[in-house]
Amino acid sequence: MRRIIQVKVYKGEKYYVAECLDLPVVSQGKTLDEVVANIKEAIELHLESEDLKELEILPDFSILINLELLAYAKA
Repeated sequence: MRRIIQVKVYKGEKYYVAECLDLPVVSQGKTLDEVVANIKEAIELHLESEDLKELEILPDFSILINLELLAYAKA
């Protein structure tokens, strides 16, 4: 059973985008704080109607967020 749900956050054209790697959940926000709050809420809403045992997710799961940064060339 999984205790950690993984999420990838990256900068889109206008907003930050959060994509859950373990569930079909995506959200966005204008700021990093907003996108984190939105993806947490989206995951909770998605799991509300799901059987956690069937998804093999523990009820006291954690969310691990990885932030993708743009590569900067050194001058």
